[in-house]
Amino acid sequence: MKKIKGLRWWIISLVAFATVINYIDRSALAIMWPDISKDLGMTKEEYSTIAIMFTIAYAISQTVSGKVYDWIGTRMGFVISIVVWSFSAAMHGLARGVVSFSIFRFLLGIGEAGNWPGATKSNAEWFPARERALAQGIFNSGASVGSIISPPLIAFLYLWIGWRVTFLMLGILGILWIVPWLIINRSLPRNHPWITEEEKAHIVSEQTEEEREEDAPSWFQIVKQKQSWSVLVSRLFLDPIWWLFVFWLPIYLADKFGFDIKQIGLFAWMPYVGAASGAIFGGWIVGRWINSGWSVNKARKSSIILGGAIMLPSLLLTSVASTPLIAIILIAFILFGFQVSIGNIQTLPSDFFSGKSVGSLAGLGGTTAAIGVIITTYLVPALTVSSYVPFFMLGAVLVPLGVASVFIFGGEIKKVDLKKEK
Repeated sequence: MKKIKGLRWWIISLVAFATVINYIDRSALAIMWPDISKDLGMTKEEYSTIAIMFTIAYAISQTVSGKVYDWIGTRMGFVISIVVWSFSAAMHGLARGVVSFSIFRFLLGIGEAGNWPGATKSNAEWFPARERALAQGIFNSGASVGSIISPPLIAFLYLWIGWRVTFLMLGILGILWIVPWLIINRSLPRNHPWITEEEKAHIVSEQTEEEREEDAPSWFQIVKQKQSWSVLVSRLFLDPIWWLFVFWLPIYLADKFGFDIKQIGLFAWMPYVGAASGAIFGGWIVGRWINSGWSVNKARKSSIILGGAIMLPSLLLTSVASTPLIAIILIAFILFGFQVSIGNIQTLPSDFFSGKSVGSLAGLGGTTAAIGVIITTYLVPALTVSSYVPFFMLGAVLVPLGVASVFIFGGEIKKVDLKKEK
C-alpha cells in the first residue's frame, strides 16, 4: 500500500483549514453588522447580547466537546462540530432580529467550540512533544488566516449577493471540508495504512505509555491537580484579549474612524497578519529552544513571558492611537504577542497530561476562557460610550494576570501521573 511522507503535516493542515472556515463563519456577523443593524434597526447593546449568547454556548460546548472528542475520537468529533456550526452559519441568513440571531449564534457557538479541544487532542496524537508547539502554532494560524481572509471575502460577498445569501454560502464551505478530512484522517498513527514506519516511530518516540493508552479520567481527577489551574486561570484572563478584537474590531473601526463595510473589508484583516506570524513564531521559537537543550518548562514559560511583554505596551499605546494606520499596526503587535503566549498555553494540557486527559483539560480551559469573554463582552458597550480608551486599558490589565497564572499554578511543566493521584 502506498505510503504518504509527512502524513502528520497533512492532518494539521486540514485542522488549520477547518479553523480558517471557523473564523470566517464567526467573523461574518461583526463585519456586516454596520449594515445589518441599519437594515433591522438593531443597537450595539443588542449586538453584545447576541455575542454573549454565542460565548455562553461556546463555554458550555468547550467542556462537553472535549469529553466528546475523548469518547469518540478526533476524526468523528471534527465532523460533528463542523456540521453543527456550518448549519448554524447558514441559518443566520434567516434571522429577523435579536432573538433569532441569538438562537443561531448560540448554535454556532456549540459547534465551533469543538475545534479547539479537538485540535489540541489531535496534536497530542500526531506529534511528539518537541513539535507540538509548532503544530499548535500552525493550527492557531488558521484562526489568524481566517481573520485575514474574512474582511475582504465577506465584504465582497456582501456587496455581490447581500448579507443573507452570504451566510448561506459560508455554511456550504464548511460541509465541503468534511470530504478530504474523512479520506485522509483514517485512523490514529499507530494504525493508519498510509503512514511510513519512520514517521510512526518519530511520533511515538516521545509519547508516554499513557498517551498510547485509552484511559479516561474524570473531570474531578483533572481539576484537582494544581497544574490544571495554570491552564484554566491563564485562559480566563488572556483569551478575552483576542475576543475583544474578534467581536469588536470592525465596530471599533466604524465608531472611531467612520469606516464603512468596504473600508472594513480593505483594512480589518491587517492586524491578523501579526496574529498569524505570532502563532508560527511562538511554535517555532519553542521548538528551537528545546532542540538547543532548553527544557520544555523553560521554553514554554519564556515564550509566554515574551508574548505578554509584546502585548502590554502595545495595548497601552493603542488606547491613544490617533489614526487608523497607527491603530492597525499596534493591534497587529497585540495579536502577535497574544498568539506567541496562547499557543504555548494551549499546549500545556499535553505537557501536563496524557491520553484522554488532554482533550478534557483543553475543553475545560476553553470554558474558563469563554467565561472571561462573556464578562468582557458584557462590559464593552458601557466602557465605549464616549471613548475606546477603557477598552484597551481592560486588555492591558488582563495581560499580567494571565501570564502570572501560569507561574502561580503551573510549577514545573512536566507530566503529572494521574494514576499516582488516584
